[in-house]
Amino acid sequence: MKRLAVYCGSATPADPRYIELARHVGMTLAREGIGVVYGGGKLGLMGAIAGSALEAGGEVIGVIPQALVRGEVANYDCELTVVSDMHERKAAFTRLSDGFLVLPGGVGTMDELWEAVSWAQLGYHNKPVGILNAFGFYDGLLEFNRHMADVGFVRPAHQGIVMAESELDLLLTRMRAHEPVTPIVNMNPDTL
Repeated sequence: MKRLAVYCGSATPADPRYIELARHVGMTLAREGIGVVYGGGKLGLMGAIAGSALEAGGEVIGVIPQALVRGEVANYDCELTVVSDMHERKAAFTRLSDGFLVLPGGVGTMDELWEAVSWAQLGYHNKPVGILNAFGFYDGLLEFNRHMADVGFVRPAHQGIVMAESELDLLLTRMRAHEPVTPIVNMNPDTL
């Protein structure tokens, strides 16, 4: 993995563990020679990841929609690309990265996560999707994902798309060993 799209919040929660986590992730990725592709802002977890990766000498590529340049305080310290909208932003994340690493975040992070999962199911990419479940932040979401599978809305072949670990090193190891799933378009229609 040369680059990972890192999805996380642009907010700064009151609990300092989240910013510390983001800084740790940015620094670790840089030290391991993994570039960061992220939302292009200076605020919240996004800014902490970018700042720490840059401080550690890592590659950081920001992709930000024009409408968010002022609101998220665009980070001109990294290689920054300004795009027209969120669709173009997410397409750039997919094009520029070798996988998706999801940290705590809000609605935008969820949108990015589920699109990465959906696109893997459909065959638009064959890259790993990893959730860093620090502090149990994603316990409920992971339980819901299991519920969707149990009910039958996630096919058995796609139940392994979402990888989750509470430790970054374990998650990166799993992501490196990722085996692409069979996309829906390549499945036998009789088994769908």
